[in-house]
Amino acid sequence: VQLQASGGGLVQPGGSLRLSCAASGSIYTISAMAWYRQAPGKERELVAVITRLNSTNYADSVNHRFTISRDNAKNTVYLQMNSLKPEDTAVYYCYAGVRRNMWDSREYDYWGQGTQVTVSS
Repeated sequence: VQLQASGGGLVQPGGSLRLSCAASGSIYTISAMAWYRQAPGKERELVAVITRLNSTNYADSVNHRFTISRDNAKNTVYLQMNSLKPEDTAVYYCYAGVRRNMWDSREYDYWGQGTQVTVSS
């Protein structure tokens, strides 16, 4: 299973970006999908998470600015980021909890390679 993230870049404060992350490979179902971020010198932190039934949760720092969504048919998760601030600058990582086949009920954790988001004037 591979997760391919895209959509990062340089944006001015107040601007918007949309991140995408597509999962591919041996996938039966995906339960939770999420975005994390890691700024220089800081620990990785959860930004937003979405369940298969589209229940969502957000870090306080991004609530009402970021929106997480997913397309189960495409095994893809999105993060719409609005009103970006310099403190949103970080490498953003996507996550998926994957069940690989119908005979194995275990879920496995997979991570994307990270995409850089820089908010600067």
